[in-house]
Order: sequence, then structure tokens, then C-alpha cells
Amino acid sequence: MKNDAKRTVLAVALALAIGQSRAAPEQAGPDVATSMDEIVVQADITYRDRSDETPPVLVYDLEYFQRFEPLTVGDMLKRVPSVAFVSDVLEYDGAQLRGLQAAYTQVLINGKKVPGAGDDRSFFVDRIPAELVDHIEVVRSASASRSGDAVAGALNIVLREAYAFDGAYLRAGALHFDDGTMKPTYGGLAGGDVGGGRLLAGFNVQGRYNPKQKQSVRFEEPGGDFVDREDQDDIRDGTDYSANLSYHREFGPGELDLSAFLVRTDRRESEHSVEFNDPVSRAIAHRVSVNDQVVDIDQDNYSLAASYRFEGLGGATEISLQRAAFDDSRFDTEEESSFDDEEMPPAFDEREGTRTLTATHDTETTLRVSHQRAIGGRQLAFGIDLQRKDRDTTLLTAEVDTDEEHAPLPPYTEFVHVASDIQERRVDPWITWSGQGRALRWETGLRYERTDADIHSDNEAVANEYRILLPSAHFRWELSDGDRLRLSLARTVRRPDFKQLLPVTLEEEFGDNDFIGNPSLKLENAWGLDLGFEHRLGKRGVVGINLFYRNVRDLIEVVNTGTPSATALDDYEEAVDEFLEEHPGATAATPGYPVFDPDSFVFSAANVGHGRVYGVELDVSTPLTALGLPDTGVFANYSWLDSSVRDAMGARRFNNQPRFVYNVGVIHDIPSVGMSVGASYRKQGDAEQRLLAEEVRTEYGADLEAFVEKRFGDSVSVRLTASNLLNARKDEFFGKFDTLGDQQGRDFDEYELESEQSGPVVQLIARFAF
Repeated sequence: MKNDAKRTVLAVALALAIGQSRAAPEQAGPDVATSMDEIVVQADITYRDRSDETPPVLVYDLEYFQRFEPLTVGDMLKRVPSVAFVSDVLEYDGAQLRGLQAAYTQVLINGKKVPGAGDDRSFFVDRIPAELVDHIEVVRSASASRSGDAVAGALNIVLREAYAFDGAYLRAGALHFDDGTMKPTYGGLAGGDVGGGRLLAGFNVQGRYNPKQKQSVRFEEPGGDFVDREDQDDIRDGTDYSANLSYHREFGPGELDLSAFLVRTDRRESEHSVEFNDPVSRAIAHRVSVNDQVVDIDQDNYSLAASYRFEGLGGATEISLQRAAFDDSRFDTEEESSFDDEEMPPAFDEREGTRTLTATHDTETTLRVSHQRAIGGRQLAFGIDLQRKDRDTTLLTAEVDTDEEHAPLPPYTEFVHVASDIQERRVDPWITWSGQGRALRWETGLRYERTDADIHSDNEAVANEYRILLPSAHFRWELSDGDRLRLSLARTVRRPDFKQLLPVTLEEEFGDNDFIGNPSLKLENAWGLDLGFEHRLGKRGVVGINLFYRNVRDLIEVVNTGTPSATALDDYEEAVDEFLEEHPGATAATPGYPVFDPDSFVFSAANVGHGRVYGVELDVSTPLTALGLPDTGVFANYSWLDSSVRDAMGARRFNNQPRFVYNVGVIHDIPSVGMSVGASYRKQGDAEQRLLAEEVRTEYGADLEAFVEKRFGDSVSVRLTASNLLNARKDEFFGKFDTLGDQQGRDFDEYELESEQSGPVVQLIARFAF
């Protein structure tokens, strides 16, 4: 009732505010913001920009998102076309462009690659605060001047730069969560002339919190007998600290740019679970286990970059150097007490604990030298990208147990140590040739990516190399003053996951099956086609449609090595021991002696697959001037997504690709009272994932957000934002199997229904420019 009341009050406030509005004459679209008061107090609704680049790029300024007060880049990206997430409720970390897994999407910061947390080389976009961002580019098709790791496309996060801003502002506020917890947020940004150049500096402190309620109900099979139920409290609690610095000035014959950013995350994930052997009761008499898990996470992302651009040598030359790093440290302790429910009430059985310490250090050093010049009315650009990547991972694991009730667990002293190191050296020369006529602009390019990799794990060293040629071509026709057609063709790649490369055996990684990496894996590669049309609506609106297709080759799939798994060997050894106990002195020739017939194996990864990805993307953002509502802006996008691939079970879509994702939003300005109101609604389709020994279907509820903004003069704005007004829910359906044969025969080990839910979040944020 309390949550319903909050939503009702907010809805009434929005309706009253809209009812007080008066139409105002249409104004021209806003210029690029150059002063802090224009950032703090927006004069107009900001719409999606129409990019003038020849390749297909969508551009969204910070002001497009800002009125909904996004906390992170993940919160921003959930509003742009084709971006899906398969994360926990209210977590927007691994962005999936075109719905493909995050590894297929290249995330760039200021046009450059950065290392991330995922074994699949993905970068968690919720680690970058929205306050650092100037604009976001959705790059739908690859160009030769960018790294080719972008099968689904690329997301370029452009941070604020020194030469774009004058003045300073402070931001402060608080977030209120439905369990009563409050979290602060504050920061500031300043820019101006310093030392003959332009300096911008900013900082941001963001409280992070996400309380969730989870429940898992397990059955023997779909529609089968009840097994057990697990109730869980899950809390993600932490703080993000960030800072950015940018300096720009003329230096000698050219221009020098220096930039740096740092994001530090302190986070604790706490889960408390109680398992019952009854579908509804929480009585101690039905309790079968109590589990507590605490994960302390410390993460640091930083980047230092310098670039120098000068005219000469017949054109413009640029030299840039970047050092980027990611450090991730995790201290994970999980302890569980189990009870024997064959007795009533269940009697204590044992207490087990596992402690896992993980440290990952990932660095990338990149040097780029490029040159651009005009030749006969055309533009020639060429360059070379050199990159050195080092990823070191250390894993320490210890397990302890006791069968004495109320006794403490033994200390975690005996750790199993696993260390790995992956080094990659890239040399990527590239060239583009572009030009334009009266109505046609075009760009062709060629990129050659050469990578040498050295993989070290447990005193084993393996080398591999990748060589691939990546052509691209882009065309843009101006059909009229308001109509534009684009066509792009490009070849892209996806590099293997780090875990897939390491020659380390992971026991029971897939049910009873083991997994060992394959350092000899090749790159996945894809030919892609994009065809898009844009139409200008009045002075500020735009509507677009884009069709895309990807043909993916050398797809990496899990394959059977034929080697029996550790579980199969242990089961056979146990069967032999039992037979010898019953038949002392027996030999292999003795009738009934166990025959080794394993049904679980060691699996690996290999380039054996082929897949297709295709879909349609629609988007529109426009003021409703034609309806007499120039102060009302609407935003909408819809993406229909599909794909096909084959695995050992047959045909399926790419894992975790939803069928659709869409967003609808409206913002209404009330100039007479200096107010704005707005709301947005987001929904994505079900996602399915089929792995060896496990199948998962994920369903998400819709997300509704709303805001009310009040402006005071030219320097102060206050926003009240409410998100997750529909108490977003995530439901997952797990089919679990022991072996591939069981999976093919639909012989379930377990079928689980898991749901989680989180309540509304209310923000009150004030900005003051000076």
C-alpha cells in the first residue's frame, strides 16, 4: 500500500503539472553547451543528434538523458536503441548491443579501448558515472580506423573535455530506497583558462545500493515433484568515487590534449539464504540449510592519455598515447549449515565454508600514429595502432568443514593456488579513402589486425597468433534536405574469452562435465550489413529505421574431447572398490566386474559454429510542434532482434538475445513556472541461454521512471526523480542436467524457478552553477 501511494501521488503531480502548461513559440535547437549554467539549467528539450559522419553513428548528448538523473553510463544506455541487459534487477552492467552477449559489443572511452572485468573481455558500463560523460555514440558499423572487435557494434563514451566548458557547478543530493536506506551523491565540475590553455576538472561520489528479495523453488523436472525452496535477501551496497581531468592548449606548431579519469568502486554483496523442504512454510521444522555469502569488491579503472595534433607533411598528423588499467580484488566467503530432514525436526548435519580470493590486474598501453591529407578532392587517412595488453589473474581457494553443531569452522589456511597470465601484442595498420559529391558521401577502408599472444598458466606456456584483414565501406546519400540513406558493409571479429584460452582443467564446470581451455582458438569473424534511412521532422526531430545482418563464422562452441571427466573416473573407482569388497580377490575377468562406461567427459572450446544475426531498429525523437505542443518532446525506439546458431542440441538463437527491446518517453516543459516533467517506460523480451548441462530462460518486468524539475533563475535546478515505479521483477527458469546425454534425453537433474524483485528508488538532486 505504501508503494502504491507513492506512485499515485507522483502520477497526480505529473498530471497537474502538465495541466498547468501553456504553449510557447518553437525555438531553434540548442547550440553545443559552452557554459555551466547551460548545463545546469536547460533551456530546451534535447533530442537525439543527427550525425554527419559517413559511417552510421547515433549521437546522444548528456542533456538527452540528464533530466532522468542517470547514475551511470548503464542507466543512460538503457534508453538508446537495441541495447539490452541480462543483469540483476536495477543492475545495468554488461551492455548487449543488438541483444548479443556483451563480448560482441565494443565499449570505447574517448574512442579508445579500455580493459574490463569480464573473462569475455567485456567492460561493465555501470562503472562510469554519468556525470563524467559529454555524449554517447552508438556506432552501428565498424570503420577501418577503429579496432575491429565490434561484431554487434560499438558504444563510444565521450567524456567531457576542457575546451567545451566555462565556469563551475556543484551537484548534491540523496537517493532513498524502499527499505528506508538513504545514500548520498555529490560532485562538481569546473572549467576555464589556465596556463595558456583550457582546463577542466571534475569529481563525483555516488552511493550505490540495491536491496533485493529472491526466491528459488526447485522441482525434479518441469511439472514434477517439489524438491525444496530457498528464500534469499540480497543487498548490493557500495560507493563509487570518480575524477576526471582534461587539459587543452596550443603547443608549438600544434595542439596538445592531456586527459585522465579514475573510477574507484568499493562494494559489498551480501546474501542470506534459508532453504526449506516445504513450498510455503518458514518454520524451523522445515529448514534444511542456512547459507551466508559476503563478497567484498575493490575495483579501480583509470586511464591516462596524451595526444598531439599538428599540421604539416602535406596534411594533419596526430600522435596519441594511452595507458589504461583495471584492477579487481575480491574477497568471497560462503558458509552453509545443512540439516538432515529425514529427522523431524531436521537435525544438524554439517557446516561448510569456502573462501575465494581473486585478484585481476589488466593493463593496456596503446600508441597511435595517424595522418590525414587531401588528394584531388578526396581524403586519405592512414595510421597504425600498437597495443600491449597484460592480464594477470590469481585465484586462491580454501574449503573447510565441521560436523560439530555450534562449533566454529576451522581457519582458512590451506589454499589451492591458480595463477595465469595472458599477454597480447597487437600491430594494426589501417587506411581509409573517402570523398563526397553533391548528394553522396562515401568512405572505404582496410584494416589489418595482427596479434601475438603468450598464455601462461600453472607453469605451462603456449603461444598463438591471429592475422585477419578487415575491409569496410560506408555510403551516405542525401536524398533531400530532410531525407538521408546509409549503407555500410564491414568485417569484424570477436576474440576468445580468457577462460576459453587457458589450458586449465575446471572440474564439474558443466554439471558433472569438466572443461579445459584451448589456447589455439581462432577469432570469430563476421561480415555485417547495415541499411538505414533517416528523416528530419521539423527543425529538431528525427525518425530513423535501420536493418542489420551479421554472418558469423568460426563461432566458438563447447566440444567433447572424449576424455572421461574426474567425476566419471571417481564414480568408476568407487564402483570397483564396492565390487572388490563384496568379491575379494576378483579381477577384471570376474563376471559382474564393473565396466568403465563414462557418461560425463572433459569438454573444451573449438571454432566449429556458424551463426546469423539480424533485426530491425526504429527510433524517433521529436517535439510535438505539429500538434500545437512545441514544449512537449517524445522519444521512442523499438528493436526487433533475432538470430540462429546450432549447437550439440540443435538450432537456437544466440545466447541471451531478447526478441525485442523498446523505450518510450515524454518530457514537457512549463516555461511560465520554470518547470519540466517527464516519464519513460522500458521493456525487453525474454532471453534464452543454452549451455552444456544448463538451460536458462530469463523474463523481465517493465521499468517506469518519472521526474519533476524546477529551475530557479539561470543557475539552480532541482530534480525529483523516481525510478523502478513498477517494482521490476526478474524471473529465471533453470533446467539443469548432469551430462550431455541427459540433456538430449530431457532427463533433468533439477528444474528451478528463481525470481527477484526490487522496489522504487527516489532521488532528489540539486545543481548550482557559478
